[in-house]
Amino acid sequence: MKYFNSISDPRIERCKKHNLLDILLLAISAVMSGSEGWEDIENFGRIKLDWLRQYRPFEAGIPRHDTIARVICRLKADEIEQAFKSWISSLVETTGCDVIAVDGKTARRSFSTKDRKNALHTVSAWSCQHQLVLGQVAVDAKTNEITAIPELLNMLDIENSIITLDAMGCQKEIAKQIIEQKADYILALKGNHSGMQSELEAWWHKVQREGFTEDNYAEYTATDSGHGRIETRTCQQILIDKKWLDKKHQWVGLKSIIKITSDVYEKSTGKETTETRWYISSLNLNADQSLYAVRNHWQVESMHWMLDMTFREDESRIHKGRGPLAFNVMRKIAMGLFKQDKSKSASMAAKKKMATLDDGYRSVLVESGIKMR
Repeated sequence: MKYFNSISDPRIERCKKHNLLDILLLAISAVMSGSEGWEDIENFGRIKLDWLRQYRPFEAGIPRHDTIARVICRLKADEIEQAFKSWISSLVETTGCDVIAVDGKTARRSFSTKDRKNALHTVSAWSCQHQLVLGQVAVDAKTNEITAIPELLNMLDIENSIITLDAMGCQKEIAKQIIEQKADYILALKGNHSGMQSELEAWWHKVQREGFTEDNYAEYTATDSGHGRIETRTCQQILIDKKWLDKKHQWVGLKSIIKITSDVYEKSTGKETTETRWYISSLNLNADQSLYAVRNHWQVESMHWMLDMTFREDESRIHKGRGPLAFNVMRKIAMGLFKQDKSKSASMAAKKKMATLDDGYRSVLVESGIKMR
C-alpha cells in the first residue's frame, strides 16, 4: 500500500468518507478474485469485509459500487502507472542481462461512442526473466506507440538488457535511446523500412556470395515439437559493414543483421510452410543468444492472451475516465502475483478461482506482494 499511497485522492476533503487506500486494496483484491466490474467489487467487499480488515481498517465499511467507480475513474493516469512501476521495482532488484519485450495492446471494448473516447491502448515492458510487467504507459488518443515507447523506456532501468520490439518500434530515435540507456536492441524489420531492408538483404547476398567466415557469421538451429507440429528455427547472423549502407540507414549502435527462418511441419496434414523474418541488432555475433531473445518476445503476446482469456479484458465494458487503465493495472498486479506464487502448482485460471474461494490462499498472494524478490 505504501507505493499506492503516492496516488492523490481526487475528492474534496468533506467527501472522503472512505479512505482511498481502502478502496484500492478492495479493488485489487476483488480483481484478483475474479471481479470484472464495479458491482462485483462491491459484492466481494461486503462478503469479505472481515478478511479485508486484516490489512486496512475500513472504518466506514464497504463503499457502494458507484462510489468506487467515481473515485477510481478520476485518478491520474501518470500516478497509477508510476505507483505500479514503483511496486514492481520493489520486487525486481535488477533487470540486468534480461530480455525485455516491449509491445502494445488495445482493450477493445473500452471505447465510448457517446463521449467519443477511443479504446484504451497501453504499451508494456515484459521481463522474460522475472515473468512480470516492469512498467506500462497509456497511449494518448492523439499519438501512437512510437511516442509512447520512449516514455516507457525512460521509466525503466534497462542497462545491460536486450530490448526487443516489433516493426512499429523499429525507429531510429528509439534505437538511439536504447543505446544511450546502455542496453542492446533487436528490432523487427518489415515494410516500414523497405529501403533499409533492401540494402541489408543486398549486403547479405553479397557476403554469402563471397563466403561467410567465422569473423562475420554465426548460425544456430533449434527444433521444437508440440500441438501437432514440428518447428525448426534457424538463426543466421552477420556483422554489417556500415560503409555499404546509405548514410540515412546507419543507425546508432547497429552492428548486425539477423535472419530467422522457421520451417513448420504439420503432422496431421503433412503440410510444410516456411517463413523468413529479418531483424537489425546492436548485438555482436551470438546466434544462440539472438534466437533466444527473438523467441522470448512472444511472451509479451502470451501476457496479452492471458489478460483476454483469464481476466476477460477485451470483454470489459468499463470505459469512463481512468477506469479502463485502473482495471488494466489491477489485472497486471493480479497476474504478477499469480505468476510469482510457488505455493500452488496450477494454471493462472485455476489460481484465480482459488483466490475467489480460499481466504487463506488470497492472503498468501497479497502478502507475497511485499516479500518476493
